[in-house]
Amino acid sequence: MQRAAYRTVQEALANVRKHAPGSAVEVAFHRRGAAVEVTVANTVGRHPAPGLSSARHGPTGVRERAEQLGGALPHGPTPDGGYLLHARLPQGGTAHGP
Repeated sequence: MQRAAYRTVQEALANVRKHAPGSAVEVAFHRRGAAVEVTVANTVGRHPAPGLSSARHGPTGVRERAEQLGGALPHGPTPDGGYLLHARLPQGGTAHGP
């Protein structure tokens, strides 16, 4: 679960840098019963995003890691043009791999 939380934040911050440069970012951790919730929210970027291609493998890998633990990873754009990622990672999950 700790590795999944770390990788979730790492991937989310990489995506913010790539797709919304100059945005404000908030990272929060909350304990909910036997789960840890990780939220990464960013505002709309203040600088143009470089025209980098995206295969969308990062969010897929993070979602799969959360699901292996019995958790979930809802994510998507916010009404104000930012982005919100919220991972729920149950303690005691049994994810394997990187």
